[in-house]
Amino acid sequence: MGLIDILVFPVYVLLFALIFLIRRNSIQDPVLKKYQRQGFWIKIVSTISFIIFSTYIARGDSMYLYYPEGINIAKLIVKDFSNIHLLFDAGKDFDQNLLADSFNKGYFNSESNYFIARLVAVLSFFTFGSYSAITLIFSMISYAGVWRLYKFFYEQYPHLHRQFAIAILYLPTFVFWSSGILKDPLCTGMIGFLTFSVYNVLIKRKSVFKNSIVAILSAIILGIIKLYILISYLPFLLLFVVLHYVKSATAFITKGILLATVAIILGFGIYLFADKLKEEMGDFALDKIATSVKTTQVNFENISSQAESSFSLGVDFDGSPTSLLKIAPAAIAATLFRPYLWESKKLSTLLSSVESLVLIFFTIYVLFKVGPVSIAVGFVKNPLILCCFSFAILFALFVGATTLNFGTLVRYKVPCIPFYIISLVLLLHQKKNVLIIQPTLMPANNV
Repeated sequence: MGLIDILVFPVYVLLFALIFLIRRNSIQDPVLKKYQRQGFWIKIVSTISFIIFSTYIARGDSMYLYYPEGINIAKLIVKDFSNIHLLFDAGKDFDQNLLADSFNKGYFNSESNYFIARLVAVLSFFTFGSYSAITLIFSMISYAGVWRLYKFFYEQYPHLHRQFAIAILYLPTFVFWSSGILKDPLCTGMIGFLTFSVYNVLIKRKSVFKNSIVAILSAIILGIIKLYILISYLPFLLLFVVLHYVKSATAFITKGILLATVAIILGFGIYLFADKLKEEMGDFALDKIATSVKTTQVNFENISSQAESSFSLGVDFDGSPTSLLKIAPAAIAATLFRPYLWESKKLSTLLSSVESLVLIFFTIYVLFKVGPVSIAVGFVKNPLILCCFSFAILFALFVGATTLNFGTLVRYKVPCIPFYIISLVLLLHQKKNVLIIQPTLMPANNV
């Protein structure tokens, strides 16, 4: 880090501390006040850790792609203001000869990559190009959305505030990888904004116009960065809303209409997910995945710096529906529970492997404590359990089947882990008769 980082970073920390303090003072609930304060400072520590990690330990996409190319775009604009169009052009239209590093040729063909670099360029004008300050802003965008995600779950079951905090605000890999100049902080933030706004619009019917705008913008941003997250998550979010009204409805006809809506949402969501999988993943489309998996493994082995992090699912997949069922358990297990401790050979994956081990034990505990019958009852009676678990499993299948490097896997799986943990928490507490099946819809705090 340079002198500019040392000078600017503390200023922005104080600025965000003031912003969140003002917001915190408007919260009436002392429990939410406590967690908002703790979550903020945990995020600050995580951001500092990420800056050190990405600067001195593992200089990944943040330092090699997004930050330098974003700063380069800003410099091109300062040099010639007519280049302002670079902030509005599509990535595929970017002149590759203008890149700061020729090694990055082709990366901007992906609009999601260009979006991050474009955002870095805009933020550089307000931070003097400070890497640490821009990293902090990315982290704060994530935390603002993640805090709303926490509030969403808290308003359903306030007595589970500690468990939700562990799953969302304290979870080490979730907090760490949602910091920094990466796609992941924006994705986690937008999931939170989308969830809370849709909840306010369709269930609480509060500040409908404002929340509708937030929902639309967060969906657009999430769609640009990682569309597969949006199309795998939004159907289950809407499913939660519909099932909420199904439980509240008394008329048989009304329930029938709502259940038909559920079927349409699920069917359309699955169709979009499969269709987009083929469109975006190319060689990773389901009908080509067997070949692409083998090719990817060979490629990882040929790259010495990453070969030690490559892995195999251990299951052959020929593209047929039967083999898809065979590969599903291995893919889901890889996302949720790997890398195992003995598979972790880098500092970047060690934290995730320890966390995965804890998650394995917690999963086994819940399975034995709750039992298959009570789990099935939980899925039927509690829409939140069904939607959280379904999203986590579908997302885990997608990521596990297409990601064969632990260094990448520990980042890609971040969005689904809190939902998986929360589904287990809800199942466990339902079994203990502590959880009230019908959520308590508390008034939202103005934060």
